[in-house]
Amino acid sequence: MLGHLSFGVNDLAKSTEFYDRILAPLGYVRVWTSAKGVGYGTPGGGDKLALFPHPGRASPPGAGFHLAFTAPNQAAVDGFHAAAMAQGGKDLGAPGLRPHYGPAYYAAFVCDPDGYKLEAVHQ
Repeated sequence: MLGHLSFGVNDLAKSTEFYDRILAPLGYVRVWTSAKGVGYGTPGGGDKLALFPHPGRASPPGAGFHLAFTAPNQAAVDGFHAAAMAQGGKDLGAPGLRPHYGPAYYAAFVCDPDGYKLEAVHQ
């Protein structure tokens, strides 16, 4: 349904490092880089997530919003969470099964440096 999603970030270099690290275990890569931002997607594909610098003005959406990334397996969810913690992300839920979402719903939840709520999920 979605073509792509864009986030405004306060520190593009810091956010780029964060997203490079957390998306790698999920199989996603930076597909473009410019002075105006960066884009992430599958290797050889277009961007599905773009980050644009808005120093001092970036503000994540409020309650109820989060972005979930599809993970190819449970190990990728674990890697996403570990990378986020190593990069200074905030833990919102360690990797594990979430049976209240479904019997095979394995996910982890974090916040990025700007406060965007992120999830990696394998079902």
